[in-house]
Amino acid sequence: MPLITYTEARPWAKAIKEEVLNRRMPPWGAVKGFGDFRDDPSLTQDEINRIAEWVEGGAPEGDAIYLPLPPKPPVQPAFPHGSIVRTVKGPSRILGIRPTTTAASVQVVATLPDGSSIPLLWLHDYKGAWKRMFLFRDPITLPKGAVINASPAYPFEFLVR
Repeated sequence: MPLITYTEARPWAKAIKEEVLNRRMPPWGAVKGFGDFRDDPSLTQDEINRIAEWVEGGAPEGDAIYLPLPPKPPVQPAFPHGSIVRTVKGPSRILGIRPTTTAASVQVVATLPDGSSIPLLWLHDYKGAWKRMFLFRDPITLPKGAVINASPAYPFEFLVR
């Protein structure tokens, strides 16, 4: 169902409220607290309450001056997808990760040469149709020799700088 305009979204107001209250909307897939992503669309409790109140208040149309700008086109990844375990060949700054397959639950972790690890992404029931790029709030720098492992096997594209 398209939700771009008020006219498209209004008939779905009660369904939107239900999905938001059950935290299935907006779709995200990443488990909170495992990785820190700058584009996390998860709603705060205040935003969830506001949507519920909007629906209970008859779902009135808002003022068009508060509409967001249209989204920018997605950034193209620098690494091709395919490998499940990758060894970093030189220092790399990872800006984000994009899953490149269908629905799954998976963890992606970087293991550093000193044996410590950095959680990169944990998806739970991710839908491949979302085609989302998970951009980190701050780029993650991995040293040469770090190993990126997706478990279970799951191909990714990495955006690096």
